[in-house]
Amino acid sequence: MAGHSKWAQIKRKKAVADAKRGKLFTKLIREISVAARQGGGNPEGNPRLRLAIEQARAANMPMENIERAIKKATGELEGSKFEEIIYEGYGPGGIAILIEAVTDNKNRTVSELRHLFSRHGGRLAETGSVNWKFQRKGIITITKDQINEDDLIMLALDLGADDVITETDYYEVQTSLENFEKVRKALSEKGLKIDSASLQFVPQNLMKINSKENETALKLLEVLEDHDDVQNVYTDADLTEIE
Repeated sequence: MAGHSKWAQIKRKKAVADAKRGKLFTKLIREISVAARQGGGNPEGNPRLRLAIEQARAANMPMENIERAIKKATGELEGSKFEEIIYEGYGPGGIAILIEAVTDNKNRTVSELRHLFSRHGGRLAETGSVNWKFQRKGIITITKDQINEDDLIMLALDLGADDVITETDYYEVQTSLENFEKVRKALSEKGLKIDSASLQFVPQNLMKINSKENETALKLLEVLEDHDDVQNVYTDADLTEIE
């Protein structure tokens, strides 16, 4: 399918390592902070915050950490004020790269990201340069041991999903932004355990690059993803995973 590459699978594996290193907590706390700052500290009236809290709880984050992050974001406690920024750039072979970052110091973040791009064969670009190549979608993943492919496709499409993609050990259900929460809730009510659920940028088309560019691109994407201020990295590169 156009718009789906190996990078999503590579990121999935990397998320497991990040969780073991405690890096996942940092990303989750920042997402909670931004969600609470933008939509208020009550998860009942703030779907983004509700989802962030669910993800944090799934990662076994203590409730006191979650509550502290919300109170800092809403001004009940003193703390850093984080803001969400989208950065755009080009990687090896001209691939498009979109970065979701959360920072309390925009000047520091942009300087460090520019340095990482430069070191790994890419460059930071102006706002609007590549974001038109991506579409914002809801992404829900479900492990394959719960349901067979045909049954999930019929169920998900009937609930309002756009597509179901089958990977090695999981299914990826794609939805529109409008249907994301409805589909996610309905799948859970059908007894399926949601492995992950988030809003992501999906490339509308994939770009082929050669093996040397592929290796350099993977390195760039990995160092960008490792940056403390970076929440997510997306690309339109049709990558091959290097074992």
